[in-house]
Amino acid sequence: MTRGSKILLVVFALITLTSGCTSNRQKTMYGEKVNDKQLTGTTDKQKAKLLKSLDRKYENPKAHYALGKIYHSEGLWDKAEWEYNKTLAFDPMHHEAQASVVKVLKDRDDAAKAEAIAEMYINQAGISAKHSLILGRAFQERGLDEYALTCFKQAHNLAPNSVVINKQLAYYYLLKKDNANAETYLRRAFELNPNQPEIASELGKLGIQVEVPKKKVKETKKIDKKLDLDKVK
Repeated sequence: MTRGSKILLVVFALITLTSGCTSNRQKTMYGEKVNDKQLTGTTDKQKAKLLKSLDRKYENPKAHYALGKIYHSEGLWDKAEWEYNKTLAFDPMHHEAQASVVKVLKDRDDAAKAEAIAEMYINQAGISAKHSLILGRAFQERGLDEYALTCFKQAHNLAPNSVVINKQLAYYYLLKKDNANAETYLRRAFELNPNQPEIASELGKLGIQVEVPKKKVKETKKIDKKLDLDKVK
């Protein structure tokens, strides 16, 4: 073999080795070799399962919502909105789907429509403090804080003596570092039910000392139970 042939052979070997390393790096995720099909396989399987479920029972709001979430995560705004709206067709008070519709419109930069739809859902939730609270939490989970606050205030207007709702507003303002408003609702929640060590602790952090009674007050949850708010997590 000539010297030139040897050089060409070495170069070819290096190129092959480098190419192989690069390929492995591209296909390695968390130390395991994967290919493109494997990377998307889990989501595709979920979609296939949900679509099969809808073939069996199209009027399944949970399946439509789950499918909408997948499309939303993939940036398929139109498909996501379609599935969220199908969810609402079969479950009109599905507050997570309502908030998701507003979110997908925001993500699609359709601010005007998002505003109009959010206002419509908030008005619908005004039938009760419970619905207003749940919708508000759904908005908050999606980073739509202005709508969340509107819902929480609406809930408070409907049930100003609810411990649950006063606590919700207090924690909302704590997250916003608005201590003045947080204190107002923390104090009210504690007045309504002094058997709340966590509220006493939050007030303590704000420099307000209160004492949790040694004996439990039995009637403090009466209002929330009546409004069906006592089981809202």
